Amino acid sequence: MRPSDVVQAFLHHLTVERGSAANTLRSYTADLRRYLDHLAGLGVDDLGAVREAEVTAFVAALRSGPSPLAASSAARALAAVRGLHRFAARDGIVPDDVARDVTPPALPVRLPRTLAVDEVDQLLVGCAGDGVVALRDRALLELLYSTGARISEAVGVDVDDLDVTDRTVLLRGKGGKQRIVPVGRPALEAVDAYLVRARPALAAKGRGTPALLLNARGARLSRQSAWHSLRSAAETAGLTVDVSPHTLRHCFATHLLAGGADVRTVQELLGHASVTTTQIYTLVTVDALREVYATSHPRALG
Repeated sequence: MRPSDVVQAFLHHLTVERGSAANTLRSYTADLRRYLDHLAGLGVDDLGAVREAEVTAFVAALRSGPSPLAASSAARALAAVRGLHRFAARDGIVPDDVARDVTPPALPVRLPRTLAVDEVDQLLVGCAGDGVVALRDRALLELLYSTGARISEAVGVDVDDLDVTDRTVLLRGKGGKQRIVPVGRPALEAVDAYLVRARPALAAKGRGTPALLLNARGARLSRQSAWHSLRSAAETAGLTVDVSPHTLRHCFATHLLAGGADVRTVQELLGHASVTTTQIYTLVTVDALREVYATSHPRALG
């Protein structure tokens, strides 16, 4: 069967039977058009004649030439091609799914942005003060750095989730999963100052909520407002590096590993389902060690 006919049947299947989004269909159409051009250049006029080598060559061609695609774009194109061949094999159009074992190009490792310990201290100074908002923001940032919580987890904490005696807090993560993590003394002190001197004033403006962190209307602090508080503290502190909603979570993990914690422990504290996700932070630590070595050892550059 002609490759172009199979592509049309596949796109119709995605549209009618799968109800794929318009953006997905546009991407698949563009990527499969590239694939058809590739097969035409090889003189292939029957999809059943395609072998794994032709699919592999397609991926290689995307990554070379005068206008090479990024690894992520080439991987997306391969996903479209694999979907096409899987569809054709399932419907008996071709005898075998020849694209099944073709691997996508390796994506570059993007290391998370982290701050040095003194930069974290500088950030926390950015929300110093005795005002209601300053006390709340200090409690928020201390809690984020002390526990490695996602911003969504931190704003989801209720007052009763904090166990001052055991110095732990209950965090509700992705997929409804819960975990109990330790809380450092500076964070507990910041939270206590907020509970005594700021939360009652905020709570008086609301209708009553168990949330620990409240906004100006006495309701639970939103993720967007928490992110604004983090960014505002960074600006006040004069930090020149970019901060993101995950900045203090990244710092938590990186500083633990640099201090000697093992990856499995950090995995549990972060609530990662797989240790592979956590291992990205070991690369950050190795990079930091390499930089110190390069600038400190007399024969590092020899």
